[in-house]
Amino acid sequence: MSTGPFLYDDGPAPLHTGTPRRRSGLLLALFGGTIVFAVLLVLFTPLLKGSPEQQARDSVGVFLKALAQGDTTTADEMLCEKEHARLRPDQIAGDYLGSGTGQIVRVDRADVGGSTVAQVAVRWSDGATTRITVVGENGPHVCGSSHPG
Repeated sequence: MSTGPFLYDDGPAPLHTGTPRRRSGLLLALFGGTIVFAVLLVLFTPLLKGSPEQQARDSVGVFLKALAQGDTTTADEMLCEKEHARLRPDQIAGDYLGSGTGQIVRVDRADVGGSTVAQVAVRWSDGATTRITVVGENGPHVCGSSHPG
């Protein structure tokens, strides 16, 4: 420190002269708004995407329509990883299409291997019924069919 004469004899002026104010209301509003937004997002997601049953119904409908029109590329993209590895695109129709036109009858939820899947019942023109399994792998994907006896 120097002891010489100073240009200004009164020390430095304080930067903040007023009494400090608490801004807790702003923080509470930000946190509260974030929580309300998260809750609303969770509540409205099923309205935007549809219920899991509706998603399964829609994906099987698109899958069967693609196969009926010979669009094996779309059908192949809608398969789960296990079925995609098992079938070539030209084999998909043989495993999934029945006789005639298929109509989706109902969608049931089932526990398979510790995970919940949708079982979509499809009735064909000849009266046979096929159950197509739909799993959630980054969206609904077709993952197997069964032809009950």
